[in-house]
Amino acid sequence: MTNKIGSQRGVPDHWARPARRTSRPWALVLSSTLVAAIIGQAGAQTSANVAPAQTASACATRGVWIDLKTGQPIDRGELFRDLVARNSVVLLGESHTDADHHRWQLHTLAALHGRGGNIVIGFEAFPRRLQAVLDDWVEGKLTEDAFLKASEWRQVWGYDAALYMPLFQFARLNRIPMVALNVEQKLVSRVGQQGWENVPASEREGLSTPAPASPAYQRELARVYLIKKALPPGADPISVSQGPSPPEPDEAAVDEAVKQPEFQRFVEAQLTWDRAMAEALAGAKRRFSNATAVGILGSGHVEGGYGVSHQLKDLGIAEVTSLIPVPTDAACMLVGTSFADAVFTLPHADETPPAERPRLGVALAEGDGAPRINRVIDKSVAEVAGLKVGDQVIRAAGLTIRNPDELVEVIARQAPGTWLPLSIRRDGQEIDLVAKFPTRPRQDQ
Repeated sequence: MTNKIGSQRGVPDHWARPARRTSRPWALVLSSTLVAAIIGQAGAQTSANVAPAQTASACATRGVWIDLKTGQPIDRGELFRDLVARNSVVLLGESHTDADHHRWQLHTLAALHGRGGNIVIGFEAFPRRLQAVLDDWVEGKLTEDAFLKASEWRQVWGYDAALYMPLFQFARLNRIPMVALNVEQKLVSRVGQQGWENVPASEREGLSTPAPASPAYQRELARVYLIKKALPPGADPISVSQGPSPPEPDEAAVDEAVKQPEFQRFVEAQLTWDRAMAEALAGAKRRFSNATAVGILGSGHVEGGYGVSHQLKDLGIAEVTSLIPVPTDAACMLVGTSFADAVFTLPHADETPPAERPRLGVALAEGDGAPRINRVIDKSVAEVAGLKVGDQVIRAAGLTIRNPDELVEVIARQAPGTWLPLSIRRDGQEIDLVAKFPTRPRQDQ
């Protein structure tokens, strides 16, 4: 990275998210844990020549690009001219359920494209076997509904498609190539269970062996690993952002965790994921040599330069720029750290109105013909309605519900103030309940 940006070096909130995503929980909690760890190191890393008063003024102002090395604002025109001129790989980190993060990604893509640079956009949301679907979408061969169905959106990714569709529409409108960055989740899970070396090379989806994790990355992953193990059985890791935060593991616990074989497999699974996206971005750079390759991926794979950036450099891609949006209160604490090359300041959480979307307040898992409730959040719509852990939701709004995705879709269609009739199976008996959504969704549901 050039000296214009410095040296290279939020959390999901949808409580109707199926608990099947617990198969890869580390990415969901990695972001907040790594942020806390990097902020904790800020005092030791902050450059002595950073002017505190000027830094505080810049980073506390929303809508500003901040060079974390100096704490000073970056001229956005210079930033994008520089990125386009170097045809680098640019990583745009996100919290998957934060609408402001996706709006920021769209504006950043538009700025890069508007500077006259060729770009190609890679998405963590898609495994590489779906590349042909992305190609058909960009070519205009699919409707929006057909695209989401063909890309198996609900099954593969599962987050709110409305947050991502503006990005997809931007690529289609401008005929910008879209690249599937991911691999099948079953490969990552298998590595986590058996270890990289115990998965035959022929079954690794063509991936090369990942570069080893740095000691610092291992320690941050150890904190994530310990938080995961502290979660209640069957809990969706997104619950980490709800209610009291889990205690931060102490250094002695981290020291012990890094010695455990199970933890080493956990690290290898994360490296598999990082390597897959790095290889796909490197491949995009080879295929589109005159373009800037932009990665749309979770911040946990970007922060600190530990994840995808580290793997890209191992693959010979030296020009990597990491950009992440953060609220103003976090931006000031991150100055002088290795969190990213630059951050874009968003409003503080207290300044952001609650998301106008319905939330039932449960974590779901696959059940015997109907989704099973694994967790009910306190004071949520679900708790008020009388839903309990172990209940199976068999009908909602008169529709038969066979899996978590179908229930998520029904809930997403509910307007504020809706009374949603539910039929559940509890201890072999069918019970009818009514979930009453408030006229204005509460922020803590």
